[in-house]
Amino acid sequence: MEIEELNRAAWDRAAAAGNPHTRPVSPEQVAEARAGRFTIFFTDHQPVPAEWLGDLRNCRVLGLAAGGGQQGPLLAAAGATVTVLDISDEQLARDRFVADRDGLNLRLVQGRMDDLSAFGDGVFDLIVNPPSTLFVPDLAPIWRECHRVLRRGGHLVTAFANPDEFVFDPDILDDTGQFVVRNRLPWAEADALTPEQRRQRILDGEMLHFSHSMEAQLGGLCVAGFVLTGFYEDRRSEADGNPIRLYMPSGFVVRARRE
Repeated sequence: MEIEELNRAAWDRAAAAGNPHTRPVSPEQVAEARAGRFTIFFTDHQPVPAEWLGDLRNCRVLGLAAGGGQQGPLLAAAGATVTVLDISDEQLARDRFVADRDGLNLRLVQGRMDDLSAFGDGVFDLIVNPPSTLFVPDLAPIWRECHRVLRRGGHLVTAFANPDEFVFDPDILDDTGQFVVRNRLPWAEADALTPEQRRQRILDGEMLHFSHSMEAQLGGLCVAGFVLTGFYEDRRSEADGNPIRLYMPSGFVVRARRE
C-alpha cells in the first residue's frame, strides 16, 4: 500500500474513532462565528491571530488538508467563501455534517495537498493549513501549488511539527518518558520500519510520519515565492502527557504572503 493510501485510510479510521482533530465544532461555536466572535487553533494553546486572517467577508479561503468540521465551518460562518480539501473522505464528512446542520455553504474536495489541479491560478485570497505536512514526504510541490492558486498579495497560514522531536525514539518516550536519541534527521518513518512493522502499521490503520527540516518548511516557502510575515511557536498541553512540552515547543505556525 502506498504511503498516501495508508495515511488516507488511517485518517478515515481516526475520524470514525473520534480523534480530537476530527470532532466538529458545535452549533454554539458556529453562531459565535456568525457574530464575528471565534478563534481557530493550529496548536494546543495559542490561537491563530485574528489579523492573520483579515477581513473574511467574501474572502475566498482554501482549507488545505483541513477536514474534520473545525476550521472550515467557522470561517464560512464568519462570511468567507470556503473550499475544504482533504485526503480523507471521513474528514470531509465532518465538514458536510456541520454544513448541513447549520446551513453553511462549503465546497468539499477530496484530494492531495501537492495536487491542486482542481483549482485555477490565483483563485484564493487565503489558504489555511493546519498541521499536516508531517504526513507527506516532499513539501516543495505543496508550496508551489499554494503559490499558484493564491492571488498576488494573498496569504498562507500553515502549521507544522517541530522537526527536532523526531530525533527521539517515540515508543520509549511514550512508554517511559525517557528521551533516547534514535533517528537521524530529516526522518522518514516508512524507511525506518521493517517489512513486518510496516505490515502491522497497515493492519493497525496508523499513519506514517515524516520530519522536515526548517529549510524545507520555511526556506521552501521562500523558494516558492512567498515572503514570511509572521511566526509563533507553541508547546503541547499538559493533558497530552508527553514530557517533551517541558523542554521545547512542538508546534510552529507561520504566515506567508504571495508576492
